[in-house]
Order: sequence, then structure tokens, then C-alpha cells
Amino acid sequence: MIYLQHNMPIYEITMDSHALMLFLSLADNLHFGKTSREQHVSPSALSRSIKQLEDELGAPLFLRDNRSVRLTREGQQFREYAKDVIGGLQAMRQAFKQDQLILQGELSLYCSVTASYSFLYDILSSFRQDYPRIEMKLHTGDAAKAVERIQQGLEDLAIGARPDNLASGIAFQSIARSELCFIGPQSPQLLTDEQLKSPSAATWRDVPMILSEEGLARTRTDRWLKSHNIKPRIYAQVSGNEAIVSMVSLGFGIGVVPQIVLDNSPLTASIRTYDIQPPLTAYDIGLFALEKRLKEPLINAFWNRQR
Repeated sequence: MIYLQHNMPIYEITMDSHALMLFLSLADNLHFGKTSREQHVSPSALSRSIKQLEDELGAPLFLRDNRSVRLTREGQQFREYAKDVIGGLQAMRQAFKQDQLILQGELSLYCSVTASYSFLYDILSSFRQDYPRIEMKLHTGDAAKAVERIQQGLEDLAIGARPDNLASGIAFQSIARSELCFIGPQSPQLLTDEQLKSPSAATWRDVPMILSEEGLARTRTDRWLKSHNIKPRIYAQVSGNEAIVSMVSLGFGIGVVPQIVLDNSPLTASIRTYDIQPPLTAYDIGLFALEKRLKEPLINAFWNRQR
């Protein structure tokens, strides 16, 4: 409903934008036939629309005879008002259209605490600039569970290490690489030069080890131990690389963690790394998502933003 203040009092008008457009076209053309053709309405429909406006306003908008059509004084005033209304509607439509083009919603992202320190600032700061209306919900935990949480539909995206055999239906995009390191406490010295140079079942028999319960680091460590015929003396199996660093720093044993964990650990000064050959295969760290969901607008925006 439109309200028009016309020399007092205020008139309540129920006209729609189509009626205003017809009026403005006729006010420009001052010709019923030409206006009806341009606006794709019949002359009689145009006349009814103008008559309805005049009835609602309580004043004539046009003076017409067999030869000419002219705007009245009220028609000239109403033309300015109609232009403002139509201009405002068009601006509002454009604004609404732009709003609909701006992605908005919520994405859930899973990663380890270390990954949140190492990658999230760079990833999210640029993403938020481009998509300020997408809300990110962050969950942290053991990186070994990244793929599992994607498969179970608990997360939209996850950051973790690419397994040797990536499950079917899982998409992966690399964002960094990290070495896997054997680590021990600064004191006491748990490995001798002989153990470093010639790892074997005999030399490593009494070496206490702190290993991940599961995940890529555990898989590659087990493979390395088997290649040297070493049956490990496992002191503890823990969930999460940060816990391994903590226990190793206290002198409970040696462990295996990605270099990126050491780079972000507050306990780095209490840790030594061992140059054991051959080295463990490096981590390929990146984003996981379900392949079938990559076309969803929010996930697609985040996924392609990292390329």
C-alpha cells in the first residue's frame, strides 16, 4: 500500500507498481495508442488503469480530448512521486538480487589443534573476506579421524594427512607436506649411536616407544619397525600427536610425530629429533570432503578458494 501526501490530507492508495509504470509511460508519450503498444496492454486496459489511479487520488491526472493528451498540475506532481517509487523499487530489487548471490550459511570443519594453529588463520582469513556470511563451525580432535568424520557425515570438511589408500568417494586437496620425525627427550638420551645407525630387533629391544593408537603415523611407523624386524616395546598408545610430544618431553620414551607438530609445540625445547635412516615417508596434509558434495555452493566456495 502506498501513501501519498497531496496538499493535505494524506491519501491511502492501493495502486501497484504496474499501474505506476503505465502512468509514467503515458506521461512521457502523451499518447494512449503508443503507450498501449509499448506496455503490451490494450487501450481499454490502459484507460481503466489510469481511471483507477485518478479515482484513488481524487484528482484528474490527464486532460484529454480527441486531439491531445496533457498532464494536469496534479499529474505533474504525481509523476515525480511515481518516479521516486519506481526508482526505489528497482533499487530494492537489485539489492535483493545481490543478497541472493552472496553465499550464506554454515560449514563445519574438523582438524587437529596443531592444524588449527598451522593452517586455519591463512585459510579462514582470506575466505572470510570473500564470504563474510558463511559461518564456520570448528571441531578439533585427533587428525587420524578426519576421513572417518567426513564419511560419517559429521563434518562438511576436514584437514588431515592423506592416507596411503584414500577411500572411494573422498576428495583430497593438498595444502602442505610435513616430514615424520622420530623424537626423544633432551634428557635422558634414550637412543645410542649404535641404535641410530643400525636399528634392529636386538638394538631396539628395550627402547620404550610412545605411539599413536591409529592413523597414518602409526601405519608408517609399524611398517618401518617391521622392515627392521623390530618388535616394539610399547610404553603407551595415545590419541593425538600433541599427547605424544608431551609424554616424550617427560622422558617416558621415543615417539613419531609430524614435523609440523614440533614446529607449533610449546615443548620443542624439551625435544630432540633423531636422524634415523631410511626416513619415514612424509605426510601430505590437505582438505577432505565427500566428492558428491563438492558441487554444493558453500563447500565448492571453500574448496576452490584453496586452489
